[in-house]
Amino acid sequence: MVVTTLKNATLGKLSLRKHIKISDYVSTGTMPIRHFNFNFDAKTFDDKFYLQKEWASAYFYALSIFLTYGEELVIETARYHRDFITDPILKQRVSALIGQEALHSKFHNEYNDIMTEHNFPVKLYRFLAEKVFEYTFLKFPQPLKLSMMAGIEHFTAVVAEYMMKHEDHFYYSDDAKARALWMWHMLEESEHKDIAYDVYQTLSGDYGLRIFGFILAFVTILGGVSLGALLLPFLRKPSNLISVSFWKEAKTSASLLFGYENGVFGSTMGHIADYFRPDFHPNDHDTTAYLNYYKEKLFNPENGALTPFFVKEFTPAVRAA
Repeated sequence: MVVTTLKNATLGKLSLRKHIKISDYVSTGTMPIRHFNFNFDAKTFDDKFYLQKEWASAYFYALSIFLTYGEELVIETARYHRDFITDPILKQRVSALIGQEALHSKFHNEYNDIMTEHNFPVKLYRFLAEKVFEYTFLKFPQPLKLSMMAGIEHFTAVVAEYMMKHEDHFYYSDDAKARALWMWHMLEESEHKDIAYDVYQTLSGDYGLRIFGFILAFVTILGGVSLGALLLPFLRKPSNLISVSFWKEAKTSASLLFGYENGVFGSTMGHIADYFRPDFHPNDHDTTAYLNYYKEKLFNPENGALTPFFVKEFTPAVRAA
């Protein structure tokens, strides 16, 4: 009986492993690291940036705070596993991923510092995030960190694709710097959406571990961040508890985030759950057209949304393994 069980388990792993897909690195090519100077200003900060809805905007403010810790987890995990990659293009892309995520963390922290001047509970959320990561995620074994990293990157890729498809949502605010920050972040999350997954499939490929890491990412992003967003308006402004206008807006905010037809997460749940397919790959959802459009829109020398803040672009060298 034991022999039969082991045989079935082995065959099951082999069956799942045959579905593994990774990118064609020759056609995918290298990836750059972009530097900016946003110089965020508290005077132009919009506390209802997302569609002028306070509770819906709160999700993005909570995400901005917490994602900096997720970025650090991704950076640490990517650095560790980069040494085991033999494909020179994939290794280059991992180096570029590390650079992009480091700058995401840097600029979101600058943005979050401005939020403190508008009475957002940034210090409290930073303290809570530090403790959660210190005592849980950062203590995970490296294979689980890599799996969770791939799961996190899937979520950010889904959100990025949604936001690129709903570009108009960024234009309900006059805060041009916040708009540039989020549009740049969405561009790069879509640009590097396959890297963590390819590293995981190359170095492990274990389906069960991949799904376990994904579930941890799911709980963190749709549980922890959502809880932070839920409480944020009341921690910032306790009078919201009895504000008629706030509660009138609450239903709309919930729909904008979790509505089945057009919510950020509600309408993309099928895409998120697609990760459960044994033969899933991030590039099954082709965003090439959106990437090309966004690069032109953001970096056009004459009127690009990011042109006023752009400093330089650097592409790590491709080195033989």
